[in-house]
Parts: sequence; structure tokens; C-alpha cells
Amino acid sequence: VFAAAILVLAWLPYYGLWCAVLLAAGAAWLIVVSRLNSSAIVVIPAWVRARALAVYLLAFFGGIASGSVLWGEVANHLGTSLALTISAAWVLTGLLAVVRFRLPTVEAPDLEPSRHWPEMVLLADADLERGPVLVTVEYRIDTRHSEEFVEALQPLRQARLRSGALRWDLFQDAAEPGRFVEVFLVESVVEHLRQHERVTEADRQTQERVQALHRGDAPPVVTHLVAGVHNNEKHNEGE
Repeated sequence: VFAAAILVLAWLPYYGLWCAVLLAAGAAWLIVVSRLNSSAIVVIPAWVRARALAVYLLAFFGGIASGSVLWGEVANHLGTSLALTISAAWVLTGLLAVVRFRLPTVEAPDLEPSRHWPEMVLLADADLERGPVLVTVEYRIDTRHSEEFVEALQPLRQARLRSGALRWDLFQDAAEPGRFVEVFLVESVVEHLRQHERVTEADRQTQERVQALHRGDAPPVVTHLVAGVHNNEKHNEGE
């Protein structure tokens, strides 16, 4: 609708028609912008929503500003009608992106904080700025379900990285193929404590699908390894 309105404005010089077309174009524009805004809000967890929306608005309004300069230059060199025609063709070309990049049409994931991770055990005088922290999770998996387990871990990997992990890896015991160790690295103790607060209900469901493949009565063993303190004091030679 918006592209068709642009073409009408470019080639049909009738004021009454322009008024009707601009009304339809404005409605189409508002629908598109509202859909983009609502989708951005729905798919972003609460803990990062403000920052993500700031980046989204920066890109959105920055694109409008830079696009105004670009199409102004095109109109200056090619004429208004041809510039509008090219922009309409560009809008129609952009519709092809819908095939690859669709906005959410199903029920949005539950992004409310789950807070289901057990509290990290710390000494009373622990330095929260120490790091990095290496978190390990040990699973016991029936070897018949190894491929299913690895596949189920991929969404969990994305969740770990999204909520603050710097790196994620999965290791398999060479001597005991059913023993898998998931490891991820976090910047510091306090950053890992924040990661506990960032885990959503959707992440909890993902984790439950992984742990359903774990064998044994006890849950997977989780350990937190904090990098040691390095002695940076300089000593004179001979001491």
C-alpha cells in the first residue's frame, strides 16, 4: 500500500487523489511502525529492554534521517518523480526480506525472570569483582541419546551467551562417553550473580528439556571456579 501510494504521488498530478492516497499511506506507515515497536518490546527480556530499545530507536530514527539526505540527493539529480519511483521499487524489494526475516506471529516466549538457579555459595568476605568465573555443569547421558542431548543444548548455549557468558563449550569424556561437561565463562562473580537474575521462564523450560536427558536421581553437578588472585607486586632484584 505504501509503495503504491508513492507511485501515485510520483506520476498522477491530481490533488484530490493525493489526499486519499496519503491517508492510506499514513495508515500503512502507522501499522508497520506499531508492529515493529510491539515486536521489539515482546522479544526483549526485561533486564535488557531499555538498552535494546535505545539501540532500536537509534537505528530507526537514524535511518530516517540518513534516508532523508539520501533520497534528497537522488531527487536533486534525477528529479522528484523518478526518485519516488525508485523508492517505491525499493520498498517492494524490501518485502522480499519477509521471507527470511519474519516478525513473531506466534505466542511470545515467557521472558519473566524465573530465578530458578540455586544461590551461588560464596564465602562471607568473597570479592565480588574477582573473575573470570568458570561455571561447569556435569551431565550423565545415555549414549543412545547423545545426539539428542547435543541438539537440545544449542538453545541453552544461546541463552547462556545472551545472559552474560563470554564463552561456552561442551566437552565429552574420552574414557566415559556418557559423561558430558558444559562450561561457560563469565566476566566476574558479580556478573554471574546478575546472570542468575537474568534467567527467564523460557530459559528454564529450555534447561528442563536438557536435564530431562540426564540420568540419575541427583541433578547435574554445578561448580563455580573463580580465577585466582595474581600477585602484581614488583620486587627488587636479589630479594
